[in-house]
Formats: sequence, structure tokens, C-alpha cells
Amino acid sequence: MDIYNLTTVTQFILIGLSDLPEVRYPLFVVFAIIYQVTLVGNGAIVLAIGTEKKLHTPMYYFLVNLSLLDIFCPSATVPKMLENLLTKHHSISFLGCALQLYFLVALTGTEVFLLAVMAYDRYVAICFPLRYMLIMTKVRCVQLTAGTWAAGFLNSLLHTVSTFRLSFCNSNRVNQYYCDIPPVVALSCSSTYVAEMLVLVVGGILGISAFLATFISYIYIISTILKIQSVEGKHKAFSTCASHLLVVCLFYGTAIFTYIRPSSSPHSPARDRLISMVYGVITPMLNPMIYSLKNMEVKEALRRLLCPRACLHPLQ
Repeated sequence: MDIYNLTTVTQFILIGLSDLPEVRYPLFVVFAIIYQVTLVGNGAIVLAIGTEKKLHTPMYYFLVNLSLLDIFCPSATVPKMLENLLTKHHSISFLGCALQLYFLVALTGTEVFLLAVMAYDRYVAICFPLRYMLIMTKVRCVQLTAGTWAAGFLNSLLHTVSTFRLSFCNSNRVNQYYCDIPPVVALSCSSTYVAEMLVLVVGGILGISAFLATFISYIYIISTILKIQSVEGKHKAFSTCASHLLVVCLFYGTAIFTYIRPSSSPHSPARDRLISMVYGVITPMLNPMIYSLKNMEVKEALRRLLCPRACLHPLQ
């Protein structure tokens, strides 16, 4: 191929979910509702915990950060997806694609680290209850939270720079409804070895470390719960981590189906987009529901936030 005949890419085309008019508009309505439910649900969690003084504890402090991530993460992709469902032009500028990828990877990475920190918090609470307040101080909580956000954004900066330093020529159709590392790297007309190795090595080490920290924490948690003699004690101990455990399973379950599938599996672009939609759009909507249904303290705080007069005077 003659290098002088190559055209430098200045914008990308997002394939989107569907080009069929009869499907696009119903999809717009569905995802607009899902996005609004996500914003309202997670926003309510943040307000409820912020206004309820008895919830100003490490566990709920981390939950506020999780809810903020569940607001920011879909906000990086869903508005553009909704715009593309209503327009014929599915283009996104080179800079816009880079920014979308940066914030998406940063927020997703931060959530991986935060789930590990939340698992550690539950480990200390259940395995060392008498020392919990000495270990999980306010300073320690701030340090852990700041570390998760810093690690997520620095990791994303490394991947974003390595991805967009590649040469993109002629082909600019991103096989996804948002800019992500695998579909963008696949469009490069230069060597992608460094970018792919960074994802495998750096992303793999950080991701596996966070997963192992979460997994090992729950091994100790379950082991400690099983040693409790009374059924009531076991139920009380398990109830303190049930919501987080369900969120972890939902997060890692959808992430594995999105990114960690065998290369020998049948490749279906439409199915890939559907799975990533579940991972990036549905999961952030479900998290506040899980916490509000499984956690009585959060449920009571939400009830007082949404109906303060009825809660104060229920019988009047």
C-alpha cells in the first residue's frame, strides 16, 4: 500500500445499536428512561447518605463514591448514544473519542479498585469488629478513596495516550456505540503491539490484583461468618456485606462477558454491543436498587428523604 494514499482520520463513526428507524426510536425511549432512573437512583443514594448523620460511616462513605461512579460512567457514553439514535450522522471527533475513552476507562478502573476497597472494609468490619473504628478512620477512608480515583485516572491516561498515538488511516468505523480500547485499536494501520501489551500487562496486573483482593477478602469473610454459632449472628453478619457481594458479582459477571471471553467463541458484533450495554448501562441502574432493597438503613434514609412528612407523622 502506498503510504501517500492513506487518509489520516480526523473523526470516528460509532456503529451504534441499530440503524433501523423502527427500532432506533423505541431504543431511544428505553435508554433515555434507563439513564434517568440511573441518575435519580444514584443521586437519591448520595443525598440520603449525605443528609442522614448516622450513615456517616466508612461503608456508606464508600457507597457514596460508588454511586457517583455509577452516575459518571454512563454519562460518558449514554448521551452520545442517545444523540446517535436520533441522527443519521454517528460521528465523533478524534478529540471527543479520546476524551470519551479516557473517562470511561478511568471511571471503570476506579470502580474496580473501589469494589476492592469496599470488600476490605467489610473484611475488617466482620473479621475484626472491635478494631474496626481504629483501622477504618476518616483519614484512612479518604486515603483509600483518593488512591482508587488516582489509580483509575492515571491508569486510563497511560492507555489513552498509547491508544491515540497510533496511526489511523482510512477505516474509522468503531464497532461499538462508544469509544473503547479494543475497537479503536483494531482500526489502527500501525503496529498495535505496545498498546495491546499495556492493556494485557498493566491493565491485567491492576485488574487481577483488585479482583484477588476482593475475592480473598470474601474468603475470609465467609470463613468468619461460618464460625459464628448462632443463626441470628450469621444472618446479621452476612446482611452487612450481602449488597456489596451482589454488586461485585454483577459487575465482574458482566465485565467477564464483555472483555474476557475466549477468542474461539463465535464473534457477533451485535451481541458484543448488547453485552457491553448491559455492563455499561444496566448495571449502574441496578446498583442503587440492590442497596436500597437489601440494606434497611439505606431504605429508611431514602424513605425519610422522599417522604419526610409521612415518615414523621405516619398515622396522621
